[in-house]
Amino acid sequence: MNAPVDVNTIVLDTSSVEARREALTLEALRVLAERPDLSQREISKALGLSLGKTHYVLHALLDKGLVKIRNFTRSDNKKAYSYLLTPKGLKEKVELTRSFLTRKEAEFALLQETIERLRLEVQQQAAHEPETRT
Repeated sequence: MNAPVDVNTIVLDTSSVEARREALTLEALRVLAERPDLSQREISKALGLSLGKTHYVLHALLDKGLVKIRNFTRSDNKKAYSYLLTPKGLKEKVELTRSFLTRKEAEFALLQETIERLRLEVQQQAAHEPETRT
């Protein structure tokens, strides 16, 4: 199994509840697209969420028609399910990825500008500081 995704690193720097919801939806869709056979417990670990919150997220995806569940009736484990992205889910994943990427690129550009301003400020302050004698 892949290393757990730290959704909090994605979510903490977003500016709104809507952006956090979109980030979580996107990450859930990415996990399910990569590993549709994961159990809810494994999905919970991958997303860094409680089992209850994971259940809520999965049902929200089901209600929106982004994911469907397939039960493996021939399996020895009757609780075995597969979470499959629907065509609508695949489309939503692409749209959320584009939106997320656009937002992060804008944040990155702003961060670069801020870093450059701070560098100049430090250089100017250093140039005006009197030399200290020891």
